[in-house]
Amino acid sequence: MSALFNFAGYQAVWLVAVLGAGRGLAWPGLLASAAFAGAQLALSATRAADARLVAVALLAGVLIDGALAASGLLTYAAPRPALPPGGAPVWILALWVAFALTLNHSLSWLKGRPGLAVTLGILGGPFAYWGAQRLSGAVSPQAPAWRAGMALAVGWAAAMWFLTRLAARWQPPSTGISSAVSA
Repeated sequence: MSALFNFAGYQAVWLVAVLGAGRGLAWPGLLASAAFAGAQLALSATRAADARLVAVALLAGVLIDGALAASGLLTYAAPRPALPPGGAPVWILALWVAFALTLNHSLSWLKGRPGLAVTLGILGGPFAYWGAQRLSGAVSPQAPAWRAGMALAVGWAAAMWFLTRLAARWQPPSTGISSAVSA
């Protein structure tokens, strides 16, 4: 799958999940993420690394979004089912799965650039949640909203640093073919 289709696929999953959650439905995000993951893994030259990143990203989502839910900093539309119960809603975990599948593909340029990955986490994490709030009400920060924003920035900065380091470590040896061809 090309980097462009990988990026577009992730964006489509985000949109479907956020719109579904805004209407109180978790299943649209789960279905979209499963379809994207199936296609990405079937066509990926880095299938094993992608699968490991999915597992680690799921754990990060359970921890980060679970902590935000449990602390009351964020309220999630379609809060059930959640992992663990009362923690991260499954629709947002589906987004973590889809996001993990960009790290060796459309976001592969972040490998070996930890400062850039952290900066993207600080800015992009909170911005994605703000977009979900504005678009459909899928998430809502509790007052004062800056606390949720700070927690998201810290959580996503750490997740980006860790996940991009793992993506670089788990990268298969070069075959001499340009990474743009296999991305």
